Amino acid sequence: MFHKALDIFFLLFHSSLVLFNLFGWIWRKTRFYNLITLGLTGLSWSLLGLIAGVPGYCPLTDWHFSILEKMGEKGLPASYMKYLADRITGLDFSSALVDNLILYGFLGALTVSLILNIRDCIKTKSPETK
Repeated sequence: MFHKALDIFFLLFHSSLVLFNLFGWIWRKTRFYNLITLGLTGLSWSLLGLIAGVPGYCPLTDWHFSILEKMGEKGLPASYMKYLADRITGLDFSSALVDNLILYGFLGALTVSLILNIRDCIKTKSPETK
């Protein structure tokens, strides 16, 4: 029962974080936080990935997958997003396809978030807005 509750927690929390990473730049009030979570995600994928020896390493995936393994899940994919896509749809998506979509989505969201955060910062410091 405890592991099932943790599974649901990680499913909701991790999925919410992914959605926030992809779309948190839309609302001005959340843009700065979106940039922070995107930066932390990028650092996790790169720096923690180097340390762990796994490109794209995410501690949330690691923790969630350890819970799933305790629940008897076998043959979990390397990618949380592949796992999530397969779990939600019941299909078996290509790992390469999912990884590419996630990378492009991340880079797109990061680009838009950076541009909008810089624009907001410039507008805030601009004399005509005071």
